[in-house]
Amino acid sequence: MSACRPGPVFSMPMSPRSLLGLLALALVCGAPARAADTAAPAATRYRISVCDWMILKRQKLGAFPLARRIGVDGVEVDMGGLGDRPTFKSKLGDPAVCREFVETAERDGLAISSVAMSGFYSQSFAERPGIERPVADAIAAAKALGAHVIFLPLGIRCDLVKHPELRPVLVARLRAAGRMAQAAGVVFAVETSLDARHEAAFLDEIGSPAVKSCFDCANAWSNGRDACTELRTLGRDRIAEIHCTDKDGEWLQNDPRADLRQIKVTLDAMGWSGWLVIERSRDARRPRDVVYNFSANAAYLKSIFR
Repeated sequence: MSACRPGPVFSMPMSPRSLLGLLALALVCGAPARAADTAAPAATRYRISVCDWMILKRQKLGAFPLARRIGVDGVEVDMGGLGDRPTFKSKLGDPAVCREFVETAERDGLAISSVAMSGFYSQSFAERPGIERPVADAIAAAKALGAHVIFLPLGIRCDLVKHPELRPVLVARLRAAGRMAQAAGVVFAVETSLDARHEAAFLDEIGSPAVKSCFDCANAWSNGRDACTELRTLGRDRIAEIHCTDKDGEWLQNDPRADLRQIKVTLDAMGWSGWLVIERSRDARRPRDVVYNFSANAAYLKSIFR
């Protein structure tokens, strides 16, 4: 399918009964999931999480003891790949699996910070047929796992700088997704390639309290934008979570453009609180040494944000 040909908004609109069926998993697992969140480390303004796929534990229970060893407070759990399937390759549609994830997180003193739809780094949210199915599955998984935030990257095929013609269908599809998320009490954190001024306008056009920004520091730094100015432009209420790392190459503490102390000052002044998610910033000399890289970045973030 062409990267520039929008698909329908939701090709097979879901009836209330269908949506309730897909979200029924939340009713089975919701209560223990809330316990997992409250069992996380002492409440602080900023909590630090790590992407399970980046620590090579995508949708694996081993992500939790590894995250505890790394020294973070939570894990962003990925929904899995998409490929040509109608929805994610995911075990999270099984209530027993969700309970096991929640219980494992509890035992390790962690929270499930968020659910990620990382398959959309390469897939087109604008063009994919049957988009309502993966959207509903991600919402159901988030509810079952006790996560309030769903990370949704609008990746290379939905780059609004390169493909502005996709904007109308993205707005329409995200409005529809926002209605589903709002009904379930969760929020989509959307990552775009836009600068903050244009992303704020994009979110305002969608007009849903359940569709916000995942602010990615690397996007700002890679495009020569001041992250603090970008954060202030977006404003506290438009930001659902922050991916608080740079591209790979060096640790955050050795990265000359990663002025995280000033970012904390900015976030403090804005009154924002929430999850800071570690995605990359791996040492290029040892990129696959998970503990070496992610524990260093976690310790550095803690030294600033705690």
